[in-house]
Amino acid sequence: MEVFLPIAEVFVNPIEILLLSALVGVLSGLFGVGGGFLMTPFLIFLGVPPAYAVANEANNILATSVSGSTTHYLKNTLDYKMGFIIVIGGSIGTAIGIYTFTYFKDIGKIDTVISLAYMYILAIIGTLMLVESLGEIDKQKKKIVEKKKLHVHYWIHGLPFRMRFPKSKLYESIFTPIIIGLAVGFIAAIMGIGGAFILVPAMIYIIKMPTKLVPGTSLFVTIFVSVIVTFLHSFNYGSIDLMLVVMLVIGSIIGVQIGQKLGESIDSSGLKALLAILLLIVGIAIAYDTFFADQIQNGVSKVASTDLNFFSKFIEEFSKDMPFFYGLFSIMFAVTLGVAAAFIRRFVSNFLEKYYPNLLKRKS
Repeated sequence: MEVFLPIAEVFVNPIEILLLSALVGVLSGLFGVGGGFLMTPFLIFLGVPPAYAVANEANNILATSVSGSTTHYLKNTLDYKMGFIIVIGGSIGTAIGIYTFTYFKDIGKIDTVISLAYMYILAIIGTLMLVESLGEIDKQKKKIVEKKKLHVHYWIHGLPFRMRFPKSKLYESIFTPIIIGLAVGFIAAIMGIGGAFILVPAMIYIIKMPTKLVPGTSLFVTIFVSVIVTFLHSFNYGSIDLMLVVMLVIGSIIGVQIGQKLGESIDSSGLKALLAILLLIVGIAIAYDTFFADQIQNGVSKVASTDLNFFSKFIEEFSKDMPFFYGLFSIMFAVTLGVAAAFIRRFVSNFLEKYYPNLLKRKS
């Protein structure tokens, strides 16, 4: 069974999209990293044009970020002040990223740029993760306890205009989070990813935030960056396809909840090595797809958007006639689903804690 995407103008298998987005969601919840750097390449492999894959995955990341951030809000593990300062840099970086995206799109090279960006990023991240995870496994086997340096200073710590962040108990230059946000926003605009793989380690090792506040603050920042990316892609290029977004969001939210639960009881050292290998394989596949399968893909013609059902026609006309409101609707749709998922999870947890406390004790 295949479904026609009226905006991307390609056929996709909804079962494949749901299963892949759920799998990526599980990995995201399990390791605390965004799944955009995996899901976007998967969409490309399934036939979705790279420019559309980037935009729609950004909309999907918005939903999952809202869900995760709401959960952290309910637990009071969020530094809003730090988050808003990073968002300032993220907004500037996103604007620069969209300008760069537009330039390469106008000269017809955006698909190649996206593919190359993913190829290099996945190769770098996969290699670093593999080396780190193998080192952790080796230390566990040898029972080596390594003392980490607590205070490592870089040039960025000498920047002026310091500000107090009471929640994180920090006294930091305002430029530090802004510069980090700028890098995250630029990458998000070009690649359709949340940027957690940069933001999380930067907040821990450079800003030196308390670890318990990092995931929630990272998700909080990702919400604003994803909103800007989603709206600009929708308004400027009309590339958000709500039919695709629905499938991505449903699969991802379910997967993230499962992954977070599994992460509470599973030692992830060995699994992190497998994830690193998966990233390397996807990177190699993108390289092959870019350099060797280009001619085959270019020969595939898009299906004409005729004989669409009512919902598909509505999406197509809504996107063309009212791009501004279509972009806002895409954002509100993702936000609503994300908040709903967080409160449903909260309700289920409270219900189990109240009526089945013994079940929760056995799991722990």
